[in-house]
Amino acid sequence: MERFENKALQAFAEKLDAQGVQLPLSEHTEVLAQPLAIGAHTMHNRIVVQPMEGCDGTADGRPAEPTVRRYMRFARGGAGLIWFEATAVCREGRANPRQLWLTPETLDDFRRLADQIREEAVKANGYAPLLILQATHSGRYSKPEGRPDPLIAYNNPLFEGGTPIPAERIVPDEYLDRLVEQMGAAAALAEKAGFDGVDIKSCHRYLASELLSAYTRPGRYGGSFENRTRFLRSAVQAAKQETGSDFIVTSRLNVYDGFPYPYGFGVAEGGGLTPDLSEPERLVSLLCAESGLKLLDVTIGNPYVNPHVNRPANHYPYACEESPLTGLARMVSCVSAIQKSAPDLAVIGSGLSYPGAMAPYLAAGGVEQGCFAVAGFGRASFAYPDFPRDILQKGAVDAARCCVACGKCSELMRAGSIAGCVVRDSAYYLPYYKRDVLKKEG
Repeated sequence: MERFENKALQAFAEKLDAQGVQLPLSEHTEVLAQPLAIGAHTMHNRIVVQPMEGCDGTADGRPAEPTVRRYMRFARGGAGLIWFEATAVCREGRANPRQLWLTPETLDDFRRLADQIREEAVKANGYAPLLILQATHSGRYSKPEGRPDPLIAYNNPLFEGGTPIPAERIVPDEYLDRLVEQMGAAAALAEKAGFDGVDIKSCHRYLASELLSAYTRPGRYGGSFENRTRFLRSAVQAAKQETGSDFIVTSRLNVYDGFPYPYGFGVAEGGGLTPDLSEPERLVSLLCAESGLKLLDVTIGNPYVNPHVNRPANHYPYACEESPLTGLARMVSCVSAIQKSAPDLAVIGSGLSYPGAMAPYLAAGGVEQGCFAVAGFGRASFAYPDFPRDILQKGAVDAARCCVACGKCSELMRAGSIAGCVVRDSAYYLPYYKRDVLKKEG
């Protein structure tokens, strides 16, 4: 029995049924055009450009020409919210030598870019998006000089194998105390730069995320649930205290790491890799009660170690028997569980780029069925930056312009290059891919 008039969508639904995969789907893409109040702010629609790092700033952390180019493309695209990429709060926490870094010295550059985004968006679409800045410390993935220089919450043999990172690279409690203050200072700078909010980044096993699974760590930031969540809760509070009442303080939060206890958040002791969201739901409830959290960007997995968990794709750097659609369903299930545990919270869904031309129907179904309040797109934004406008105006996207989930943008980042879509924006990024990934000149 046909469920949808759209033949391509019907075929996609049948493919899901054949694999035993359940995803929320709807032809009513107009639901994505609905506005959404976030505290004192209003999103013009339910589409978000997720944080996608370009690794293309200056040595001192200012947005450079490629950075401005990307955000102007996002601005013209028509999303209701643009979630800025990872922006370091300290030198040693930078993931690469060109990672954005917000300081008093770079403040004016960020302010100028925020103004340009709004001006470009209003000119193209008649409205400006909300802007959230993602404040980060890269932790074990720090490479401030271009080579690994990790700062970790605890040793993890799943990642480190037989060559553990030296114990002196485990950050002490006093370091984390100072980092809480730096997160608050970064929030204040983001507000001065004209952003509408700040994200205390706690995902993908960067430092704040790793602390959530620090079961084996002694001291005030490890062991118990209260201690493991102390950093994130304290950093959110610091950001609230350093900014005005209308400023949005939020987080991009890993609710499931995809690693067994005691090395993964969102799993039960003895439960293997099966998600157990009781602790993440408890954490979200505390953030709402303690800090008045109104917006949350939910994700899972680790793009460095198990990218099939958080970034379903057609190619992985390892053998993976799991269908990408199964991975996508797990992502949606985790996001939906958080949304349903906190119905007054605006939760952003992640991982929606993978189904390409079917993504608008997944986004619409997720919002319509209460799985998430807002649909987030990362890789799709690199490949097809004006896809939000096409969804909002046409109810569909151009399949020939969609992300093909090839992973080349991640390959660029891992190679120390600048990141973007090699397939759909080839004139700009293919030369970098040839030079830095394929090691070919010309």
